[in-house]
Amino acid sequence: MRSDWQEYFMSVAQVVSTRATCPRRSVGCVIVRDRNILATGYNGSLPGARHCTDGGCMIVDSHCIQTVHAETNAIAQAAKAGTSLKEATAYVTTRPCYNCFKILISAGITSIYYRDTYEAHTNRYIDYYLETNPNIVMEKI
Repeated sequence: MRSDWQEYFMSVAQVVSTRATCPRRSVGCVIVRDRNILATGYNGSLPGARHCTDGGCMIVDSHCIQTVHAETNAIAQAAKAGTSLKEATAYVTTRPCYNCFKILISAGITSIYYRDTYEAHTNRYIDYYLETNPNIVMEKI
């Protein structure tokens, strides 16, 4: 059976997540506009730094601070290529944290779809922003 577009892009995000280098959570992000993939990202260390899978995580306040989140890596990939993300859509395997949400919106993304809920990423500020900015969509699919 043929996938619809949302299923297709979320399945691509799932494949992208298999490149993640932090064993605590594998997250993939695909940024799309007009059914074309603009950028992808997964959670992992900075270029040239050791990976969590190789030397362990750097944990502060129960978070791995060594890992760059998938959404940020996808936006960085687009920036390196000179690709605008204005009015694009992000497909993320896990609900974005507040910082990634802010970065996605600031980059021009207007729709965010995610597959898995992560309680640490539930944030009243995201909910408030979405309530007061109806032109932005974020939903679980």
